[in-house]
Amino acid sequence: MKSGFIVLVGRSNVGKSTLINTLVGTKIAATSFRAQMTRHAIQGAMNMPAFTNKLGEEVPEGQAVFIDTPGIFKDKKNPLSAKLTQKASQALQGVDLIIYVVDPTREIGQEERAVYGMIRHLDIPKILVMNKSDLSPKERAHAKSYEMWGPDFESVFSLSALKASHITPLKQKVMELLPEGEIMYPEKQLTNVDKKFWISEIIREKVFSILNKEVPYSVTVEVDEVEEKKDITVIKARVLTNADRYKRMIIGKGASTIKEIGKLARKELEQATNHKVFLELEVEVDTHWIERI
Repeated sequence: MKSGFIVLVGRSNVGKSTLINTLVGTKIAATSFRAQMTRHAIQGAMNMPAFTNKLGEEVPEGQAVFIDTPGIFKDKKNPLSAKLTQKASQALQGVDLIIYVVDPTREIGQEERAVYGMIRHLDIPKILVMNKSDLSPKERAHAKSYEMWGPDFESVFSLSALKASHITPLKQKVMELLPEGEIMYPEKQLTNVDKKFWISEIIREKVFSILNKEVPYSVTVEVDEVEEKKDITVIKARVLTNADRYKRMIIGKGASTIKEIGKLARKELEQATNHKVFLELEVEVDTHWIERI
């Protein structure tokens, strides 16, 4: 039996959360086209049967526990960015393998060098994943620059987390590199997050998708109550922001924006749980929500 912890690192908005969802086989991490969607080190378990690798060696069955981390986002004026970078750095402690995810449509810059600097000196096996292989070579214009880092990694993979293409070779390489160990998650448990947290992430994902660029980074969601009834699940949650002007934007004219957020969140929750959902959303100003992350 093989098992271990694998941390996914990278700068913000390179597709780490999409990749962990694809590897695990279900949605455990919220995703967004905006940066800094991930704020917590979410774990997802992948169970793999035994297989024969390219060298003809039999690799025993195993369990890989992937850890999603906040993206590195350099903004010294933003206390949230500093806190998320600290969380990403802490997640590197005590893991068995590092997967460094990069986006070859974006050139190497300050944030990328900061991530590379965080992991380069660590005596832990590392895999470089170049995401977005579904795009054209012209769009992936900076791929060659990232390939230059290849010698610092055990393997380099080009794949599409969104399209789930070329994922199997990565899964197999992960299992090859993991040490022998015991199962850490029961077979039917795929993540360390509880239901309230998962619901709050779905709602926050819809906030990110609907609101203007500056608003989501001033917002969090807290779920106060989840009541499972025979025919319906009743959820009461609050969208918290740090300023009255953001509160007005989140609510919208005639409560149109918060209704749209609720509608999208309820639809996804119903699809995921196969159960009717009543979602009650309120919006409050709380200037201390960042301290609780």
